[in-house]
Amino acid sequence: MAIFYPCRNAGVYFLLLLWVLVSSVCVWGRPATFLQDFRVTWSESHIKQIDQGKTIQLTLDRSSGCGFASKVKYMFGRVSMKLKLIPGDSAGTVTAFYMNSDTDSVRDELDFEFLGNRSGQPYTVQTNIYAHGKGDREQRVNLWFDPAKDFHTYTIMWNHYHIVFYVDDFPIREYKNKQGKGIPYPKMQAMGVYSTLWEADNWATRGGLEKIDWSKAPFYAYYKDFDIEGCAVPGPVSCASNPKNWWEGAAYQGLNAIENRRYKWVRMNHVIYDYCQDKSRYPVTPPECIAGI
Repeated sequence: MAIFYPCRNAGVYFLLLLWVLVSSVCVWGRPATFLQDFRVTWSESHIKQIDQGKTIQLTLDRSSGCGFASKVKYMFGRVSMKLKLIPGDSAGTVTAFYMNSDTDSVRDELDFEFLGNRSGQPYTVQTNIYAHGKGDREQRVNLWFDPAKDFHTYTIMWNHYHIVFYVDDFPIREYKNKQGKGIPYPKMQAMGVYSTLWEADNWATRGGLEKIDWSKAPFYAYYKDFDIEGCAVPGPVSCASNPKNWWEGAAYQGLNAIENRRYKWVRMNHVIYDYCQDKSRYPVTPPECIAGI
C-alpha cells in the first residue's frame, strides 16, 4: 500500500504547480490592461476608456479620427481583438486593426480594414499583405453578420509557415510562405499592433462613390479583449526562431479539416474581390496566386 508523506512531498507538488503556472503564463499570457500594453498614436481626445477600462471607444468626427498601438513590436505569434463596428450609415469610414513594421521603404504589414457602408448593406472587410515593401494584395469579404450589433473576434496568425486572417473561428484568408520560390514573405522584421478609425471616403465605400454623411457623426467603434501572444522585441534573440513556440507547432502549420471547410465556404460565398483574379490590374497572374507554386 502506498503511503503519502505530506511534508516530504509538499515541496515537489509546489514546484510542479509552479512550473505549470509559469508555463501557462509564457504560452497563454495576454496584455493585462490597455494602459500597460498600448499607447495612443494620435488624437488622444478621441479615445476613451469605458467599462472600467475594459473597452476602448474610438471616435471619428469632422475634426479628427484617432488610433492606438502596442508599446512593443513582435516577431511571429497570434494577435486578436474583439471589435464592434460603427452602426447604421458608416459609408466612407475605415476601422482598422493591423500589424506594421513601421518602416518606410521595406514595410511589412498585415491588414484588417473594415469598410463602412450605407445602412442595410453588408459590411466589407478588406485584408492586405505587405512583404518587403510590396503590397497591393487586397482581398475583400462581405461579412455574414452585422458586426455593429455585437463584438466579434478578429485574429491574425503569423508564423514561419503561413499567415491566416480569422473572423471568429472562420479563416477568411491564408497566405503561405513560398519564399523558397522567390515570393516575398514577412519574416525579417518585427511588427507592432495598431488600431485606427479614420476618414477614407475617397475610396472606402464603392470606390469612393459614397461619401461620409457628417450629419451622422460622431462615429464610434469599440475594441476589447486584446490578446497578443508572440516574441516581444527587444527580447531573447532566440525567441523568434524557436520551433517550440506553440504557434510554430504542427497544429498551426496549416489549416485543419474544420478550418479548411470553413475557409472554402467563405471563399465560395463571401469573397467579393481578389487581386489574384483582377486581370485589369494584373494581366500576368502574381506568382503567389498560382496553384502549386
